Amino acid sequence: MNEKKQPKNWRKFIQLIRSTKPPKLLMGVAMLLTLGTTAVSLMVPLFTKNLVNDFTLDSLNALTITILVGAILLQAISGGLSIYLLNRIGQTVVAGIRDQLWKKLLVLPINYFDEHPSGETVSKMTNDTTIVKTLISDHLASFIAGIISIIGSIIVLFILDWRMTTAMFIAIPLAAAILVPLGMKMFKISKAMQAETGTFTALLTQVLSEIRLVKSSNSEKIEYNNGKKGIHNLWIYGLKEAKINSLVGPIMNLVMMVLLVVLLGYGGMRVSTGALSAGALVAFIMYLFQIIMPMAQIAEFFTQFQKASGATERIIEILETEEEEVDGTKEVEHMDQTIHIKDVAFSYPDKEPVIKNISFDVEPGKVTAIVGPSGSGKTTLFSLFERFYIPQSGEITLGSTNIQDYSLLSWRTQIGYVSQESPIIAGTIRDNITYGLERTVTDDEIEEVIKMAYADQFIHRLEKGIHTEVGERGMKLSGGQRQRLAIARAFLRNPKILMLDEATSSLDSKSEQVVQQALADLMQGRTTIVIAHRLSTIIDSDQIIFLEHGEITGFGKHDELYASHSLYKEFTDQQLHKHM
Repeated sequence: MNEKKQPKNWRKFIQLIRSTKPPKLLMGVAMLLTLGTTAVSLMVPLFTKNLVNDFTLDSLNALTITILVGAILLQAISGGLSIYLLNRIGQTVVAGIRDQLWKKLLVLPINYFDEHPSGETVSKMTNDTTIVKTLISDHLASFIAGIISIIGSIIVLFILDWRMTTAMFIAIPLAAAILVPLGMKMFKISKAMQAETGTFTALLTQVLSEIRLVKSSNSEKIEYNNGKKGIHNLWIYGLKEAKINSLVGPIMNLVMMVLLVVLLGYGGMRVSTGALSAGALVAFIMYLFQIIMPMAQIAEFFTQFQKASGATERIIEILETEEEEVDGTKEVEHMDQTIHIKDVAFSYPDKEPVIKNISFDVEPGKVTAIVGPSGSGKTTLFSLFERFYIPQSGEITLGSTNIQDYSLLSWRTQIGYVSQESPIIAGTIRDNITYGLERTVTDDEIEEVIKMAYADQFIHRLEKGIHTEVGERGMKLSGGQRQRLAIARAFLRNPKILMLDEATSSLDSKSEQVVQQALADLMQGRTTIVIAHRLSTIIDSDQIIFLEHGEITGFGKHDELYASHSLYKEFTDQQLHKHM
């Protein structure tokens, strides 16, 4: 690590802390208490010096004992208070950082999540912020107190005996020459360890969230070995940290012992010649401890700071990521206009184009079916409509207005999306149906939409009805039940545009019939864009777009395409055969 990096780390760390607006009054009080504690500890050796030099039983009067006991109690109380306040400040700072991160994560574009595993992001949110908190609450006070203690002790020592003080300081540069490189090495190790922790957390999140797939594929042994690699790597980094920590402590102890021997030898000689009093020598040794012990704490602070620097970089990496482009501020007012897709092209980073300069219109109140082989760009086209991604060229307009000119909130409010997966959150059936709505929804409204989605049939059979817990990702529900909840959610939002990824092929025939009827009811009077898998949807559509490798190779109604497009004919014949 070069020398320029260190000030940059300091600046980034301080900038991050300041962004959380820590309570300045509490910080001031905590620092004053720390200063008070340190000041009292600096007075104790001088008090001891006078006690040793002038010791008699008569000198131990009530006032002397009261002052000594009072000073010790004051030091203990102020020390305890400062620890509590600094912990409170640390918790406030980490809550502020987590709040910023959470707020930021929710407005990051979809492509950020395409490239960063969720477990790694969770690790930054939890582990890295805890490292920053530990530095503030556990090490900042001792660092500040240590610096004050060292400066105060050195000033007093020079006053007591400048020759002995000069002799003592020969060892300090030697210790620093060893400790500074160790701190730099710790930075590299801790940064690598945090990255490895993120990777390990990502693996755990992925495996545990897909535990049914793991078990059904008999992949327990494979995933155990993958996890074991992560555990082993963390163990290796832990040992590297332990090696550095095992050097820091003994080096400090060695420095202290050498200084103690030198001081006792040299100091004893000066006491025997009368150049130094016995009380001054005792005070000297006590001040030596008040320099050496804080030096160990300061070394620990810098070690922890190197860790916090790595964590800060990872946190700032998220905070500096460009947010989802909200572009316009217009409110959508007239949805009964044609949606124009004009020369739209799109490709994922470092990949071949997925959509290649396509153009077509979506008429209001009509059904547009998008058909084509797997990988032709159908789902990506849906993502462009939702504004998860922005076309690299061309534009999508509502009437004459580019959809980017509308606020994201206003535009997405117009869209109801029922996807193949029908995403379900952990919580109750009611939570899922009302998800995303800020207004209060009555039970009567819920009852109405579950009937419209034909979901009342299974919900009323459940003991707790709409208050039934669905489990993580809706695992307690069947595929057909999850889809009906998604349709009920869409009914409740009453969107103007419906986007349906009509994945009924995975459902049993009874569920498929019910879901298809619910979808047909939902489509009434709405502009509908559907990725069509089912023959009846394709035939009944007002227009069909046939996509191949991101290009439109066929366009029109069913009869026209069936007669003119060989791949479309093959596609529908397969569907017909499937449903016979």
